[in-house]
Amino acid sequence: MPEIIAIDFGTKRTGIAATDPLQLVASGLTTLPTREVVPFLENYLKTHEVATCVLGQPKRHDGSLSEVETEIKKFIAYLSKKIPSLSIERYDERFTSKMAFQTLLDSGIGKKKRQDKGLLDKISATLILQSYLEANNNTSL
Repeated sequence: MPEIIAIDFGTKRTGIAATDPLQLVASGLTTLPTREVVPFLENYLKTHEVATCVLGQPKRHDGSLSEVETEIKKFIAYLSKKIPSLSIERYDERFTSKMAFQTLLDSGIGKKKRQDKGLLDKISATLILQSYLEANNNTSL
């Protein structure tokens, strides 16, 4: 079964997560400068079968789209042009950054490591993907 990947897009850094081949568990892959994401995905797809790319859709508390949505749409257009075979889906990512930070706190990771924003982005991508899997009944976790 092909993997599903998730992207927590940021204008500077972007977190990436992927499922296992059975699409049961989401795991963080990496955090990269955003300009390096498409080349990373092109290389990743050479060795992994991927069915879908889930991109977080940042919304405000009132449900309106956040200001970064314009940049995300440009990124999607570029990604679709460079990797046309990749199916792209959007998923509401409200509160994932707060949940990711709470995950770091709960795990007992030290303050210095918690300040690593790249780690936070990778965890956010993992939470987006796990939520997507649960919403689509890919997992019972």
